[in-house]
Amino acid sequence: MREIRVDLDAVVRNYRAFKARTSAEVCAVVKANGYGHGMHEVATALDHAGVDVLAVADLDEALALRASGIQARIICWLLGKDDDFELAAQSDIELGISTFDALEGALAVGAKIHIKVDTGLSRNGFARDDWHKLFERIAGMEIFGLFSHLSNTSAADDLNQFALFEEATELASGHGVTILQRHLAATAGFIDYPQMHLDMVRIGIGLYGLSPFEDRAVDWLSPAMSAHAEIINLKRISKGQGVSYGYRFRPAQDTNIALVPFGYSEGMPRVSVGHFVALADKRYPVVGRVAMDQFLIDLGDDEYPLGTKVEIFGERVPVELLAQSAGTINYEIVTRIGGRADRVYIQR
Repeated sequence: MREIRVDLDAVVRNYRAFKARTSAEVCAVVKANGYGHGMHEVATALDHAGVDVLAVADLDEALALRASGIQARIICWLLGKDDDFELAAQSDIELGISTFDALEGALAVGAKIHIKVDTGLSRNGFARDDWHKLFERIAGMEIFGLFSHLSNTSAADDLNQFALFEEATELASGHGVTILQRHLAATAGFIDYPQMHLDMVRIGIGLYGLSPFEDRAVDWLSPAMSAHAEIINLKRISKGQGVSYGYRFRPAQDTNIALVPFGYSEGMPRVSVGHFVALADKRYPVVGRVAMDQFLIDLGDDEYPLGTKVEIFGERVPVELLAQSAGTINYEIVTRIGGRADRVYIQR
């Protein structure tokens, strides 16, 4: 009665759409369970499609992919002090290095490394004050990559980060460091700044057919996920009758209310206000407080039989509408969706 559908063919089409728009290698990011789409399923489909590189956040994700038979290159970049760098090297996993401790650990076991420099996001990566010390330590060496991440704050900020990244590249070169791949742009940077494609681009949200921008769509992408459930109860309620916890909604006239068994345990935001779902060829508002296991929709005078399928988001209701109703972004909705819903993977 609850279902998440993931179109793996759409994921592959999106990947190829990015490939067709650049001469750089395209790294497909499948971290966080493939942004909620299924890490193993997405990675397997892309591996079979000849993906250039796969990326995840942490080493456990990378090792799980390798153990499942993935043959493509794999990069990870969030490393803890207890991570097994020797196992990473043995598993041919490339490591994104952001600290001197991690650098020493990776060099000790001969791991393939990508050095991350902080160009202004102030998250992971070597601080600019440490760049001289960093490149002196690896002077004369060959590294697999040098990378950073844009803040996507403004064009001016992004271009400033690009300038700092070029500064880091020149400093590395001045120390005799050979860099096999430079990568800076993720999905937003790929679209807005062709000059930042460099040797490789990292595509996350765009891989799943979603726009990285809150104010504009990307019409050459195909959303891969949709969420569905069925009506399991239908009742007529009177004008003014309170609906769900806190009586946040009271109808202005007698109306039909349908119950859909998809709640915040499945990732439907509890704070959602003003979302619409689709039944047949119409949209209906979600009303009242979303509960752990269910939400309610106002059908007016319309009636549907029990078991009628409801599209929570998908082809007729973009996921961005649900995100806007909860004051968040599409990334968070798809990454957190699931719970008890059955997952159906579509691949022809």
